[in-house]
Amino acid sequence: MSNIKNMDDTKEVKTSYTIPIGPIHPALKEPIRLDLSVDGEEIIDVDVVVGQVHRGMEWLGMNRNNPIQTIYLAERICGICSVSHPFALVMAVEQAAGIEVPPRAEYIRVIIAEMERIHSHLLWAGVAAHEIGFDSVFYLVWKVREEIMDAMEYLAGNRNSKAMFQFGGVRRDITEEQFPRVRKSLDYYLSIFDQLGNIFLKDKTINMRTRNVGILKKEDALRLTIVGPTARASGVSKDARQGHAYSAYADMDIKAITPDVITGKVVGDVYDRIVVRLLEIKQSIEIIDKCLKEMPSGAIISEPKVAKLLAVLKKAEGEGIGVHEAPRGECFHYVRMEAGMDPLACWKVRAPTYANLMAIPTMLKGEQIADVPIAFASIDPCMSCTNRAITVKQPRKGTECLLDLHELSLEKTRRLEAEFDR
Repeated sequence: MSNIKNMDDTKEVKTSYTIPIGPIHPALKEPIRLDLSVDGEEIIDVDVVVGQVHRGMEWLGMNRNNPIQTIYLAERICGICSVSHPFALVMAVEQAAGIEVPPRAEYIRVIIAEMERIHSHLLWAGVAAHEIGFDSVFYLVWKVREEIMDAMEYLAGNRNSKAMFQFGGVRRDITEEQFPRVRKSLDYYLSIFDQLGNIFLKDKTINMRTRNVGILKKEDALRLTIVGPTARASGVSKDARQGHAYSAYADMDIKAITPDVITGKVVGDVYDRIVVRLLEIKQSIEIIDKCLKEMPSGAIISEPKVAKLLAVLKKAEGEGIGVHEAPRGECFHYVRMEAGMDPLACWKVRAPTYANLMAIPTMLKGEQIADVPIAFASIDPCMSCTNRAITVKQPRKGTECLLDLHELSLEKTRRLEAEFDR
């Protein structure tokens, strides 16, 4: 809002300026629009507009031939968190169907999940460097990230979409012959951890661009129910691996990491989010190392015969929830199963970005326009696993049902084709 004085009198005329950023913009890696109300360079209000990349994943999952096919769809909810969503889904279905998971499988699940956390945090660190124009650090960090990507490919066969999860366990074992390759990656990251810390925590340029930028206070993080590193950077000791203690995490004695471990205080700015993610990389290394040392022997899946597993799932009836601490925060899946029904009767997903988007207006108000890219990127947003749409059978006034929307789209297509033919 700018104040402009009238030439004829001293009465002030207020003029509002709105700057749209996105849905296609170099500073945003996925489609989202931020409508910024500004006074000069200062942001005074923010409207977050989502809905550009809704893919109907939940609907597709409920229309698969059986729940096992939905696991592979869940892997593709997020291209980076291709472990987090299937992890949460299988836990939800196992709870609803009463399926037990062998201890060895639980440890393998945790190893894969923590390897994903390392790669995800390094990916974010590179993107963060790019957002402040420090591309040499971006290239360095992504080169460093290749080590964990190669290790995951060695274990699962793919760098992404690793297809490790199955109801009642995992599809592939991690044998003792493979342990040395995993430890090689862990040793590599321990050897360069201090170097990464010096780059991100002591470099003058990064300090100037991240300290006291995008502040989210603890009371605001609690009020807005923020999750993951974004919440922990604001001093909220919330971590599903600690508070929920699922899978093999119950044996790991995990403590939520807050930035005061290094800085001695909590500011809740972009710098603190860097601190939390760097420390979580080291925490993930320790978790994987402990899993390798304490890996129990035994089966990796409770029912290896797929036909028999499908029969069990078809008889299952009930509800289940799966909660996993994804790299971005709490990933929540809800399922409902009905006896005699092949696909899932209901599947609802709440990705961490769905919660963390609520922090954007608070973080950006009072900041400069130039700080938008790094402040927005600091929550590590993923729009592809966040967007939602609602369909209703009987539309209310002003609401279109699915068939109406389809017919409108056909009508528009015919109109455009007719105009083109002229």
